[in-house]
Amino acid sequence: MALSFNIQILLTLLIKRCMPLMNKINPQKLLLSKWTAVTPKNKEKHFLVTRNIKDEEELLIVACILEAVINGHEYQINWRELKNASIWLAGWQ
Repeated sequence: MALSFNIQILLTLLIKRCMPLMNKINPQKLLLSKWTAVTPKNKEKHFLVTRNIKDEEELLIVACILEAVINGHEYQINWRELKNASIWLAGWQ
């Protein structure tokens, strides 16, 4: 019994370690949220969500506009990309 419990714990830890890190996001709270790029490009590290883009029925958020704080450049991305913690960190780090 104790051996199977230990195996369960080890499997759980292994699965958690192998799964990609994910940020928890509520799409309704995206607007004006702050994000940090894990690997900045063109000195663009800090971003602000300035707009949400909804589907045709205006029900679901499908994308968002990120604005680079350093120069104001805007990028449209699928909001779900912000869940990937290997690319984005929530807040300004």
